[in-house]
Amino acid sequence: MIVHSFDPVVLVGGADLGPQDLNIPQKKGTSFVGVDGGADHLLAHGITPVAVIGDLDSISDHARTKFAEFLHHIQEQDTVDFEKALLRVAAPLVYAVGFAGGRLDHTLAVLHVMGRNPDRRVILLSADDASMIVPEAGLALSLPVGTRISLMPLAPSKVTASGLRWPVNDQEFAPLGFTSPSNKAAAETLTIAASGCVIVTVPRLALAALAQAALRAE
Repeated sequence: MIVHSFDPVVLVGGADLGPQDLNIPQKKGTSFVGVDGGADHLLAHGITPVAVIGDLDSISDHARTKFAEFLHHIQEQDTVDFEKALLRVAAPLVYAVGFAGGRLDHTLAVLHVMGRNPDRRVILLSADDASMIVPEAGLALSLPVGTRISLMPLAPSKVTASGLRWPVNDQEFAPLGFTSPSNKAAAETLTIAASGCVIVTVPRLALAALAQAALRAE
């Protein structure tokens, strides 16, 4: 492990960031980790990372010099930079920004890593959404009625979810089979249980509720 934290940690990737992308995590997490070229985003926002992790083939010379004491060069090429960083961070919750909204194959690779590490509490942020893997212990979410919520499998799974406009009960989900995109909260409290790897997505405005649910799911 390179980073140990009792508070949430923010991983910052090199994909394009919107003007507000670092604002929400900045209020939640006390530590920032630059993931290769993501170090340049931190430099541009005046944020000093606790570490910069990756194969370091995308970081600028300026950021490399500025953050020289924080660089951790992981040379192997069997994993993507997101996984290199995630597996070297110990924290109760990880926010991931700068990994969605750019190249589709990069976003799919991040989802692949999340799916293979379901024990890690990771919330992937994009301009509009916040997504995480449903924990093995299940998830209890408090959302305003009518809030959009999607359940999409990354692998064959069985899902039971209550409090939805279209609830599911021991339903078989599969990437090329049954899915539940664009569902809605029909009650203020939703419960989701999944036997396999399922990603839950809510609007970014519901990030605080998703984070609270993630921290409670033990």
